[in-house]
Amino acid sequence: MSQDYGTDVESRSGVTLEEELKEPAMYRVLLHNDDYTTMDFVVKILEEVFHKSRQESVTIMMAVHEKGMGVCGVYPKEIAEFRVKQVAERARLAGYPLRCTMERDE
Repeated sequence: MSQDYGTDVESRSGVTLEEELKEPAMYRVLLHNDDYTTMDFVVKILEEVFHKSRQESVTIMMAVHEKGMGVCGVYPKEIAEFRVKQVAERARLAGYPLRCTMERDE
């Protein structure tokens, strides 16, 4: 008596188990350069919000400064949204126009 436990079995929601087990979509969180936010503040954001080391933070900050944008990390959607909101709130409170966005990681 053998049972087939394949992934093509439909769950209660009508979605196959294979579809349910799919990895979540990932999103890149980006910082954008501006003419007012200090480099020190950007490094602080990278260390405190994104938990980067000092060296990683400086490297990302230099990418933002030289290329106009830098990738802070790649996260599931909810975490990416949370990090973007954290940056926006901290920048607003500090009086900086630092822009942080997210885009789907293909």
